[in-house]
Formats: sequence, structure tokens, C-alpha cells
Amino acid sequence: MYKKWWFVGIMGLVFIVLAACGADTNPDEGAQEGEIQEKDYPSSVIIGTASQGGTYFIYGGGLATLLEEHLGVTANVEVTGGPVHNMQLVQAKDQEIGLVTLGPAYEGYTGTGEWTGGQQHEDVRIIFPMYSTPFHWWALADAGVEQLDDIKGQRVGVGPAGGTSGTYLPMIHDLLGLDTQNVQAGANDMASQMLDGQLDIIGFAAGIPIAAVTEIEAQRDITIFGIDGEKRDLVIEAFPYFYEYSIPADTYDSLDQDVETIAMYNFGIAHKEMNADFIYDFVKAYHENIEQLAQTHSAAQEAVEEAILLNTEVPLHVGAIRYYEEIGIDLPESVYPPEWNE
Repeated sequence: MYKKWWFVGIMGLVFIVLAACGADTNPDEGAQEGEIQEKDYPSSVIIGTASQGGTYFIYGGGLATLLEEHLGVTANVEVTGGPVHNMQLVQAKDQEIGLVTLGPAYEGYTGTGEWTGGQQHEDVRIIFPMYSTPFHWWALADAGVEQLDDIKGQRVGVGPAGGTSGTYLPMIHDLLGLDTQNVQAGANDMASQMLDGQLDIIGFAAGIPIAAVTEIEAQRDITIFGIDGEKRDLVIEAFPYFYEYSIPADTYDSLDQDVETIAMYNFGIAHKEMNADFIYDFVKAYHENIEQLAQTHSAAQEAVEEAILLNTEVPLHVGAIRYYEEIGIDLPESVYPPEWNE
């Protein structure tokens, strides 16, 4: 359902709204008379990200700044295991905001992922779109690894357990019969291991450019590669929340041409019981100040309002629905939660 033509069509809409709020840091400014007292913002929130060195951690920092500057809400950015862990933490109300890829969001909500043990994370709601997470691999130039087939039987860093990489790369390797020895660790830890000569190959998924890759290529010669052709078709057939993706050649200094691979889209999530006014104002501030967030990480440029339509299975928060309906987004019925009519 998440086909390349649909993604390209969505991202082709250059619809990023420039912030016109100036120095507006009052969350109640612009509210109708009498509405201010009704708002019940949290005094602080926890934003669950992933390992340091990955895009989630950087993006989460940008979200924290946005919340503090535009809504007056203190936000603490926490390192977590990534999307799977964030689904679990939001479901349990152990964090207010989480960052996830669509695969874990769908598998968690439906209870179909092996990591769920059959437990449905039914209280999690999507609140805003973020960016594409392309999967790619890189190896030290002297390791003799130039394509995916070359990693067969080798020791490969795949990211932290509970993260998108650590969850799906082993599944992809198994599907393709690569018989890899998977090393689960955070992006920074894997980068350190590679620079110390302890790890020759890393696979990772995050918004590009990935800080860990730029750190490594600044000190060592590396080869970056993805997945295409029949292997890519096989992966997309097995895991339909992936779609085809091309990493532009100018993303990394080590590239001289685009890299064909696969990607998954990212979304922000919250518990269904989070205050609807807060979520509405958060989503509104998010989209109206996306250029500010893009200064933190360029991947935020993909966060156009229409990208919310890339999810058709996991319900949205009622506060987010209010915002997207208000700006004219025609949401599918499948994303309206039971509490919408309560």
C-alpha cells in the first residue's frame, strides 16, 4: 500500500508553511476569548528518541526547542531503544511523545509484530509526519565489501535492539539468506567500533544524513550501498510498509552516485489520553515552524502536512485530527479513533 508512486506524489507537493509567528511564545495567544482557562497543558514532557548519533536524537532536540519556544512547555529528550521501545513507553504512559517508523507503529497497534508478544498497543496515536528513514549499509573500504551480497556470513552492526535498524535489519538479512552475525548497538557505539577497527560493516536506518556516517567518512574511506532489484522486491513483498527510495549522491562525501534502497516513513506519537488542546497546538506549531526544525536537521523538510496521509492504518490523536481537518486534509476513515465520536 505504501508504493513509490504514492510517496513521490506526496513529497512532490512543496507545501512547507513558513512560520509567521515571529516572537510568539505564548501557547494561548490567538485563542478565542474564554478558551485560555480551558487549556490544560502538561508542564513538561518526555520525548523518546533513539541512540545518540542517529537522527531521532537530533530531531527530538529540535522538537524540544519548538515546544519550549512556541508553547512554553519544557521538554526532556531521552535516549531510548528506538521505535519499538517508544511504542511500549507511550502505551505505558512512561513518556509523552515518541518517534516511530510506520512498521513498528503498525505492528504495535495491531499486536502482529513478534516483539509485541501478541499485545496490542491500542492506546498509541499518531500526531504528525516526519521524514523517510532509508536503510543503507557501509563498510570500511579495505574490507572488500561493495554490495549487500558481500556481507554474507560476516559480523554486521545493525543498530540497537528495539530500534528500526535493530528490529528489521536482522529480518531482512534472514529473508535474503545472508546469515550475518548481528551486533546490536547504538549508532555512536557502532561508529566508535568501526573507527577502532572492531567492526567492518554497519547497517542502519535513520533520516539522512546520518551523523555517525559523516563522522566515520571524515576519518576513514568507506563504501556505502543499499538494496535494489529482485532483493528489494522480495523485501517489499514481505514487509509492505517499506517503499523504494534513492539516497541522493550529495548526501555523503563518499558517494559519487545515487544509492537505490528501501525506506520507511516516520511519525510522532502520543497516548490517546494526552490533552487534545495541547496536541492540536503542538501539531499546529510543528507545521507552521517546520523551517525552524529543518535548521536542526534537514530531514524535516519532508514533513509537509499531506505526508500524514502516508499512514492509513494507525489512528490519529483527536487533537491532530482537528488540525488536519481544519487545513483541509481529507483523512481516511481508518485513522479516526473510537474516541473521536465519544
